[in-house]
Amino acid sequence: MKKTIGLIAATVLLASTSMGMAGTVLKFAHAAPPTDLQEKLAQFFAKEVKDKTNGEITVQTYPQGQLGDDQQMLNGTRSGIIDIQMTGLAIMNGMQPETAVFDLPYMFASRQHAYKVLDGEVGKKILADMAKFGMKGLAFPENGYRNITNNRKPIREPEDVVGLKIRTNTSVPLNAMFADLGANPQPLPIAELYTALETGVVEAQEHPINVTHSFRYDEVQKYLSLTEHSYSSLFISMNLKKFNSLTPEQQKIIEEAAQDATDYQRELSIEKEEGFIKDLQDRGMQVNRDVDKAAFQANPAITATWAKYNEQFGPETIEKIQAAK
Repeated sequence: MKKTIGLIAATVLLASTSMGMAGTVLKFAHAAPPTDLQEKLAQFFAKEVKDKTNGEITVQTYPQGQLGDDQQMLNGTRSGIIDIQMTGLAIMNGMQPETAVFDLPYMFASRQHAYKVLDGEVGKKILADMAKFGMKGLAFPENGYRNITNNRKPIREPEDVVGLKIRTNTSVPLNAMFADLGANPQPLPIAELYTALETGVVEAQEHPINVTHSFRYDEVQKYLSLTEHSYSSLFISMNLKKFNSLTPEQQKIIEEAAQDATDYQRELSIEKEEGFIKDLQDRGMQVNRDVDKAAFQANPAITATWAKYNEQFGPETIEKIQAAK
């Protein structure tokens, strides 16, 4: 027994000594596969942090939900079990209801419009407010414009969505929009989505192109329609206590590295999107660009979604976003 206790104590001491020599090690978790642009962002961030801190801080990345699903990663970051996480911003709709404004259908006229808002006054306030939940908000990487895939038929106009059993995320506006359009939205964790599509629990999903590509939904979905019905942002957040434990210089490096990695990932997203679409076509998906977006934008379901947000929060934030065009 004494030998066992001694062995455990020696192991703990050795681990502590190794950590002390290695400096600070940060765990960075996200849900995307290792081949996804999110992991490229995480690796870029890790290298920049290590280089600029002269190895004082090392970032270890954990892709593909190794440390839990989106909600578990978020909770883990708030509690300090995980140091840094990257998930879709929609997961904050429950804690920060005002974040729903970014998911409103057809809110952003272009990617550049979205970047200007997310990196500007409106986005910075959202990041700052994450301190209330034990997190340091760092940046808004790109998820991208969301598009619908399904096994029924191409989606060309709002009527094509009626009755569709579609997987949705935690976005309040998007769930409301699909319900008002007559679809049957079913929120599911992304880790469960492939199997749900394969078994017919849901018959459709809506994600940006890079997610459909990296998660191989083409294997269980036939039609991809470029509806671009909502621009979707990710967000990077860090446990606030861990962030505050760093020196001011290290904190600045973390913040700058997060934004640099975000800029890098956004550029990759734009650069690679058409290639991803071609890959999906080559794998057998039928890609439909013939979408009547004007009909979607004018549909009462879309205007009702905007009206609900205005009733709850007032028009000020929407007006600021629209003014940024």
